[in-house]
Amino acid sequence: MLRNKTIVLGVSGGIAAYKAAAICSKLAQAGADVRVIMTESATRFIAPLTFQTLSRHDVIVDTFDEKDASVVSHIDLADRADLVVVAPATANIIGKMAHGLADDMLSTTLLATTAPVLVAPAMNVHMYAHPAVQANMETLARRGVLFVEPGTGQLACGYVGKGRLEEPEQIVEAIHRFFMEKGQLRGKKVLVTAGGTVERIDPVRYLTNDSSGKMGYAIAEAARSMGAEVTLVTGKASLPVPEGVKAIHVESAQNMLEAVLERFPDSDIVIKAAAVADYRPAERAMQKIKKNEQEMTLTLVKNEDILQTIGRMKKHQYLVGFAAETERIDEYAMGKLLKKNCDLLVANDVTQEGAGFGTDTNVVRLYDKNGLVKSLPIMTKQGVARELLTLIAERTTKGEGTN
Repeated sequence: MLRNKTIVLGVSGGIAAYKAAAICSKLAQAGADVRVIMTESATRFIAPLTFQTLSRHDVIVDTFDEKDASVVSHIDLADRADLVVVAPATANIIGKMAHGLADDMLSTTLLATTAPVLVAPAMNVHMYAHPAVQANMETLARRGVLFVEPGTGQLACGYVGKGRLEEPEQIVEAIHRFFMEKGQLRGKKVLVTAGGTVERIDPVRYLTNDSSGKMGYAIAEAARSMGAEVTLVTGKASLPVPEGVKAIHVESAQNMLEAVLERFPDSDIVIKAAAVADYRPAERAMQKIKKNEQEMTLTLVKNEDILQTIGRMKKHQYLVGFAAETERIDEYAMGKLLKKNCDLLVANDVTQEGAGFGTDTNVVRLYDKNGLVKSLPIMTKQGVARELLTLIAERTTKGEGTN
């Protein structure tokens, strides 16, 4: 899997830098061409000679220490990398990455590379939980940077909590998984819906829901990273469109239905993650409704069910639905899957901590026509997206789900 792959390993200055030696060794043993960049602070914890011996390549620390006159080192490394791994990643290097700073060899190379980047944070529990650090990681995640979450346990500073660098074996496994997943959806056209729909009452008022669009956007981003051609039909969501994804912005359920129907015949995989309004006002006022009476009656009419409509139409498409429930999740999920002719259904209990609208994490259960396929623990929505798409890729490769 890693043979002939060039992996640039960035080591920043934390006590966990010693674990990077094991990562370097395991990657080299697996056949990877490992090129190590260390920050000046990292050399205070572990000597460059260690990585030079393990990788059989010079270790670069100083941006201006150019050993080969025919190339510019940071550009050469940035261009040749199949993957850049930063482990350990301190709060400092994460901040530099998020804000585009380039004041040493590692941050300069990270800014220059177009290769995928995998980050393994390691820091004090309070530093990890700090809003600035969390915001920086969210910014990087939206740009497509992958993360190996830190573990929970005894930290070098004496605290017990989340912030310990994940074990080298787990980081190397994540690298193997990255190369295994890459290209799994190459040649596939994936249509994703996301966000909440808006049903206008008048020009200044509307009916909507709490959907943030985070789950659908994470799916679109993950599908693109796995090689798919991705179209995102998005309702209300205050998120940047993932790089390389074509976005169609819509407002109402009717708008979303039309956008989906137009693109459905040409799609291979359709993932309906949007929270679509079941009802809309029977009449939409052209002017702002003035306050007159103590009560106002609003008549609602039912919107056409997008998932059920395309479920009846599907031929070669692999169709995935979502169900946000508050009770009897297994019963309602299976009922929805069968009624709407889905190949796979993703259900969650939105009352559960860490799941539902607006959160950065989710707790989901995956179902097919035979029942529960997999129950995922709490994880980031990016993690859920990769688990879901890996399963879809495996099943579509086998020809499952096609009529």
